[in-house]
Amino acid sequence: MVRFADGGERVPATLPDWLRWQAQQQGESIALRHKRLGIWQARTWTQVAGEVRGLASALQVRGFAGDSLLVILSRPRPEALLAALAAQWLGGVAALFDPLAEAAGQRELLRELQPDFVFAETLDELERLRGAGLAPRLTIYAEARGVQAQQGEQDYARLLAGLRPAQLEPQAQAGRGAFAFYRRGASGRSERQLIGHDELLRQGRQLVQAERLGAQEEALAARAFAAGGQARYLLAPWLIAGFRLNFPESLATRDNDRRELGPTLVAGTRETYGRLHELALARLPQPGSVSRHLVDWALARRPGLLRQTLGHWLVRRPLRDVLGFSRTRTPLLVGEPLPRDAEAFFAGLGVAVRAWPDPSEWHSPPVHPLPSVDGWVAGGPQPV
Repeated sequence: MVRFADGGERVPATLPDWLRWQAQQQGESIALRHKRLGIWQARTWTQVAGEVRGLASALQVRGFAGDSLLVILSRPRPEALLAALAAQWLGGVAALFDPLAEAAGQRELLRELQPDFVFAETLDELERLRGAGLAPRLTIYAEARGVQAQQGEQDYARLLAGLRPAQLEPQAQAGRGAFAFYRRGASGRSERQLIGHDELLRQGRQLVQAERLGAQEEALAARAFAAGGQARYLLAPWLIAGFRLNFPESLATRDNDRRELGPTLVAGTRETYGRLHELALARLPQPGSVSRHLVDWALARRPGLLRQTLGHWLVRRPLRDVLGFSRTRTPLLVGEPLPRDAEAFFAGLGVAVRAWPDPSEWHSPPVHPLPSVDGWVAGGPQPV
């Protein structure tokens, strides 16, 4: 239950309400970790809630309101997530864009949106925004290295350092939008997927209950930050169950960071598991060799105590360690199914990948996007 300003208590109905609830219940427990310069940096639930509230105050001072949109152009990192929650804290919507997407098409979408508020990760993302000819009221950038700030651009750390503490109550509403995603449709028109707080929490609760997730879980947000499946099956469950969410230092280090961390929860896509499958195959002995026969024997799905015991210690356990699945008990597949060979490979390792749907719906947005989640028009599935 969350205690509100009127003195009453209610079940948390939005993502910011759940954040505040976790800060009240387990404020000194670690909520987020981010590897930086080879060292894991931690934030507690109290620190996360305070940082989100501070960012919300900074946005509000600059005119961000309940009908506003915060465009986020970033790889997975804590600052991007906290900026999204700050926009939602004020009742607004966070629009997530992948910086690895094709630049020209993304610039066109950004020009159509003409956002007043933007979060950009590094100088590369700032230059992409500048190349689109945008003039946001406020652009927050996470990495100051190499940046010569222009008008309206502000460093994330300095923005937070200059704030006074403010007791700002969450203004999000359950029936309103939380995350938005944009793409160019087959017709050439821009399309939007808008996911509301109520939908995210409904699907998040289903996952938490079905997989029996709790505060003891370790999860890694490695690649697909700008995707609906991650919002449904990673971010919402993180707030509901109160587990620890980890961010790798970079995409280049994600596999090493996963091996070091050994997450208990993995929420991946067909592409995620396919890449890990290829990584494992590249490390196996050559086909036809004695060593490869041992591997194939150990991974075969047949009963027998000898195969189970020797196969575990000689093959399956080392391979799971290589992939960072040494402690994984909840491997989730969001969206499209795995190829049969990849599915059989993970099953042989004892990694029972469970599929969860990504019910993406796309429609052509109005000229000025509104945070309502009503009136969806069914569209094609979103690639996560």
